[in-house]
Amino acid sequence: MPVTVTRTTITTTTTSGLGSPTILGSPRALTQPLGLLRLLQLFSTCVAFSLVASVGAWQGFMGNWCMFAWCFCFAMTLLIIIVEVAGLQPRFPLSWRNFPITYACYAALFCLSASVIYPTTIVQFMPAGRSRDHAIAAVVFSCIACVAYATEVAWTRARPGEITGYMATVPGLLKVVETFVACIIFAFIVDPYLYKYKAALEWCVAVYAICFILAAVAILLNLGDCTNMLPIPFPTFLSGLALLSVLFYASAMVLWPLYQFDEKYGGQPQRRMDSNCPNHHSYKVCSWDARLAVAILTAINLLAYVADLVYSAHLVFVRV
Repeated sequence: MPVTVTRTTITTTTTSGLGSPTILGSPRALTQPLGLLRLLQLFSTCVAFSLVASVGAWQGFMGNWCMFAWCFCFAMTLLIIIVEVAGLQPRFPLSWRNFPITYACYAALFCLSASVIYPTTIVQFMPAGRSRDHAIAAVVFSCIACVAYATEVAWTRARPGEITGYMATVPGLLKVVETFVACIIFAFIVDPYLYKYKAALEWCVAVYAICFILAAVAILLNLGDCTNMLPIPFPTFLSGLALLSVLFYASAMVLWPLYQFDEKYGGQPQRRMDSNCPNHHSYKVCSWDARLAVAILTAINLLAYVADLVYSAHLVFVRV
């Protein structure tokens, strides 16, 4: 039985993914499986950033990103717990049927990125000692937080036969992945030197920006329950967005590697050809590494948009 999405779809069951009823506006909400899971998220992210902060074990852009990820997730999880315990969902400015799972998906990706980036760019280059031990422990708690957020997504996502919010469906969750990956791409292309003076590469940057904006608009329309403000039906907007994004990203998937790594088009096929990339460890990402990272992330987002298009075609939209 297919998932049915009404309007933006704001319908959902009143149970958690484990089938237990959700208790709202009471401290008893924290004794339910979902409440206990959020306490684990809160504790894990708090411990992760506290361990790193206690020894000052973060440097450069990568270290700052990991620290931001843990602090952001801690703060937002605390906000969600306060809202649910106090029963403030009706006063919350965003759709509560879409917001928690949207945030949980973003938090899982934040913690996943920190769990990969921090040990590979910082921990492995630290000398043995107290700081390294704290950093390793922080990675462990970051992984625990990632699993906890991913579990929440798995518990609260749409099930066959349920009427649910759009963000709980596979296309809705893919929108989160698409915007997150696009943000990582923007972080790597912050230096205009990577693409300026080449029209093909500037087109790729335009693709990343256009597709990010369209996906972000779709998410915000759902979170704000504003899908009826569009001049066209929301399902039509979603299908057109997915198709357009697939075509755009397909062009970027061809042009970006071609103009960055093919010598015929002024690219650098090998890392050693880039004088800005040192052989020793550096907390700064060199230009060739950034080019490679963008190429990989472009492929990941292309796959996400293709999956989005396929799943969107199978969703059953019901006008109300």
